[in-house]
Amino acid sequence: MSNTIIKEVTAEDAPELLEIYRYYVEHTAVSFEYETPTVEEFAERIRRITQKYPYLAAVRDGKTVGYAYAHAFVGREAYRFSAELTIYLDKSERRNGVGRLLYTELEKRLKEMGITNLYACIGVPADGKADEYITFDSQHFHEHMGFEIVGLFKKCGFKFGRWYSMIWAEKIIS
Repeated sequence: MSNTIIKEVTAEDAPELLEIYRYYVEHTAVSFEYETPTVEEFAERIRRITQKYPYLAAVRDGKTVGYAYAHAFVGREAYRFSAELTIYLDKSERRNGVGRLLYTELEKRLKEMGITNLYACIGVPADGKADEYITFDSQHFHEHMGFEIVGLFKKCGFKFGRWYSMIWAEKIIS
């Protein structure tokens, strides 16, 4: 892990980040998108988010192995001290500390911005049993990072011919 660096993402990073994200769209219920966005659409998402929030990538030996970013929670002015976090790791990079590196740096930057509450929206199996499209890994990662489960939306997402639920996790940082 010592040769992994965290860098700020720009729209020019879109092709590499999109390749990581593509796996989650096409092969998992972690993302509820059905179609992988185009590179142009993904670059525009990056431009929009980086106007206000940090968007970080973990790079090892010149290759992006994961990324994480913050974005508006709900989007109303009263929520300006809260942010929702999103993270995606290369499918071969899970459980080796990259997620912790990204979230630790992201949390530090958000705290410096005056953000007090962090939120994560996490897909989970509706029937409580992991399947070939989703596990409880993201929930466990967030709990390990100090998030607490604060809400459940039952069977709110439909992908791969089955229903998935969504949990909300919260972490107060200030």
